[in-house]
Amino acid sequence: MQDRALSEATHKDMANAIRALAMDAVEKAASGHPGMPMGMADVATVLFTRFLKFDAAHPDWPDRDRFVLSAGHGSMLLYALLYLTGYPEMDIEEIERFRQLGARTAGHPEYGHAPGIETTTGPLGQGIGNAVGMALAERLLNQRYGDDIVSHYTYCIAGDGCLMEGISQEAISLAGHLKLGRLIVLFDDNQISIDGPTDLAVSDDQLERFRASSWHVAAVDGHDPEAVALAIENARGVTDRPSLIACRTIIGYGAPKKAGTASTHGSPLGDEEIAGAREELGWAHPPFELPEQILSTWRAAGVKHRQAYEKWTEAAGRLDAASREHLVEPIDAKVADGIVRAVASAKTDFAAEGAKLATRQSSQKVLERLVPVVPGLIGGSADLTGSVGTLTKQHGVVKPGDFAGNYIHYGVREHAMAAAMNGLALHGGIVPYGGTFLVFSDYCRPSIRLSALMGQRVIYVMTHDSIGLGEDGPTHQPVEQLAALRAIPNLHVMRPADSVECAECWELALLANDKPAILALTRQGLPLLRTTPTEENLSAKGAYVLIEPDGGRDVTLLATGSEVSLAVDAAKLLQEEGIKAAIVSMPCWELFDAQDETYRQTVLGTAPRVGVEAAIEFGWQKWLGQDGTFVGMRGFGASAPAQELYKHFGITPEAVAAAARDLTVKK
Repeated sequence: MQDRALSEATHKDMANAIRALAMDAVEKAASGHPGMPMGMADVATVLFTRFLKFDAAHPDWPDRDRFVLSAGHGSMLLYALLYLTGYPEMDIEEIERFRQLGARTAGHPEYGHAPGIETTTGPLGQGIGNAVGMALAERLLNQRYGDDIVSHYTYCIAGDGCLMEGISQEAISLAGHLKLGRLIVLFDDNQISIDGPTDLAVSDDQLERFRASSWHVAAVDGHDPEAVALAIENARGVTDRPSLIACRTIIGYGAPKKAGTASTHGSPLGDEEIAGAREELGWAHPPFELPEQILSTWRAAGVKHRQAYEKWTEAAGRLDAASREHLVEPIDAKVADGIVRAVASAKTDFAAEGAKLATRQSSQKVLERLVPVVPGLIGGSADLTGSVGTLTKQHGVVKPGDFAGNYIHYGVREHAMAAAMNGLALHGGIVPYGGTFLVFSDYCRPSIRLSALMGQRVIYVMTHDSIGLGEDGPTHQPVEQLAALRAIPNLHVMRPADSVECAECWELALLANDKPAILALTRQGLPLLRTTPTEENLSAKGAYVLIEPDGGRDVTLLATGSEVSLAVDAAKLLQEEGIKAAIVSMPCWELFDAQDETYRQTVLGTAPRVGVEAAIEFGWQKWLGQDGTFVGMRGFGASAPAQELYKHFGITPEAVAAAARDLTVKK
């Protein structure tokens, strides 16, 4: 057993400090969730004082244990722990400002608001997926650096709601398969949900469910600190399986009338109930006031692992500077230069070969060059490796218990793949990318949104990006997904028109360290449009003039991805009629929108505009203006060969030329 210097009485006082801070902060805010922090206070106290390896003064220590609060509504549990253990920027004033504008103590923990908040868990179940990614990152980096540099645990507190969400099954199945033995989930088994007792909606045997997914499982009284400690100790001894510890707790523990009921879940307790809880818990102190003895004991827990931190620092000092940097940031200046060089080389070769390639194939060829120069680049796919082109000859496959590889078979688990990639990125030292079909971005969307919200460099390789995928039919043909993804703030949606643009988009995705990217790639082959490669990354401005006719424009054709070549063909038809059409390729709307007004107007011009995209029109009016015309999809697709579908839905050079002709006549 680890350090047991704290007596049960001291443990009680320390746990009650969490409970008091939680109920007082929620009461002052007149909003929040006091029940979960009060119920899990005993478990959290055991974890933070006896097991969790951290140093509050060095919250970004790369080899710290990770703590994920998947049940993020219980955020006051985390905020109380950060304050009590002495994390910087989490003082008592922040606790008192709980849920107020500008406070670090938001309603749910938000990554970046304060040190010690490892992730924005957001919707229930996301944190479990993040934790799987963090635990996987630890094993991958341990394989590369060794035990002296990377050897830590990932702990996750999850509730009934987390385990009801479908993402949890995907995540625990993946973790069990990979044998992530340093992942420990503490289940707040209070049997209460918002609507009431959980048996209103669920009767799963969670222990058997996890056991069936190859987890080590245990069940304890969550209010017995010694039982909790023994269960964690035993879980740490299991090296070939992740662990679930079901902690039977009472939600709102200590509240005399509301404990154990749904009324403590998401509402303040009220003055009368809080007064009763203080009496029940033996806590006679005013709101937000802690006895010095209790606070100093908590602060001692915050520096308990200082010696371990210093020992690690000494070991890390023996690494070369680049290796130390890559523990946190895998793309330093040297790696970034390698990326630029690799992309330039790929562009040159694409131009020399002049091959007609699907951009999913172009992407794979670019990856062949990128993987060797970005050691932290970890790929994967949700059971579509052969279709999405995410595996190269430079990859080795990660296998259960064997983490020497750099490619992950996520299985048919798109949502868990995306959440795990967030965890991989948040852990540090890794740039994750994963592939699936663009239509399945709907299955990933909550995690993609959190990638963007947290500003994480996660790269989503989404292929089969339009009706061009053909015979699989409308269920697999994305038409509204581009618009839906473009609606997410801080996300770059990139749809390259050919191999050269594809290489440029990979460069942009890798060098943007504060946002995720979607690479929307084709199944069908596309002609090479950029036959003379430029040193400049033209895609970096989001849109650029691909073809400018001599003597000024009569019309401007705007297009993305596979429809750029279609617009080029339309321009040739118009040229035969004496109509001069400029072609603008728009691989990334978000980057174009970020340019100054002068550049945007130079690209868009003053001539009437036609937009072309094999997707719905939503969002295009911003670029087309009041008098512009859109050629694209008006509904769902159909099952047929790609070329027949383009003709059937009227997305052809002839249709684009006709739309342009009409505009020039009106002009």
